Amino acid sequence: MLKFITLLALFAIIVACNPKLASGLRKNDLKKDVSLVTSKGTIILRLSDSTPLHRDNFLKLVKQHYYDSILFHRVIKNFMVQAGDPNSKRSKKEDQLGDGDVKYTIPAEIRPGLFHKRGVLAAARLGDDVNPQKASSGSQFYIVQGKVFTEAALDSVEVMRLKRKLPAAHREVYKTLGGSPHLDQGYTIFGEVIQGLSVIDSIAAVPTTGRDEGDRPLQDVKIIKATLIKRK
Repeated sequence: MLKFITLLALFAIIVACNPKLASGLRKNDLKKDVSLVTSKGTIILRLSDSTPLHRDNFLKLVKQHYYDSILFHRVIKNFMVQAGDPNSKRSKKEDQLGDGDVKYTIPAEIRPGLFHKRGVLAAARLGDDVNPQKASSGSQFYIVQGKVFTEAALDSVEVMRLKRKLPAAHREVYKTLGGSPHLDQGYTIFGEVIQGLSVIDSIAAVPTTGRDEGDRPLQDVKIIKATLIKRK
């Protein structure tokens, strides 16, 4: 009996040292990575501490098993793969997806040092015409596959899309690793892939319905399970 009481006391001390936050997370959760086990392989994500609203929301949804069985409902090769629509869990093959969401948005946390290089995790959102504050979807996200750019192509993006200069360091990454620079400073980036970029390539390569029908994969690509894992 004494040993049992001692174990209970130890457990109480551990819980007290790892209190719950307002979001229902524990402090230790903020330093964990996210594992997405998909039908194409496993992706490991590391979230950014510079975007705490998005970080905490994503961690909360993962802990609630929100993303389990959700599809990558929009896939565009050399651009990005998108998921997070709860309607995709029980959708039919002919359904167009992308309108499903949680019942809230997240204020934009757009940081000048975060840019759309290959592998970044960012929040989807409604367009500027109805969402000038660039508030993020509460659940939908995308991961950038992107492509490698030449100097001339980056010059064109600056003139035609961004209407401003890209930082020199960002240009170098776009010329080597690749990405989607035309999205920079328009969407909140809140993490990146630290393992599983080849899985992103596999997802991005699947045949889809095409732009007019929402770029949905012809064969479902599913997030089987999303979990928090200890950082290595």
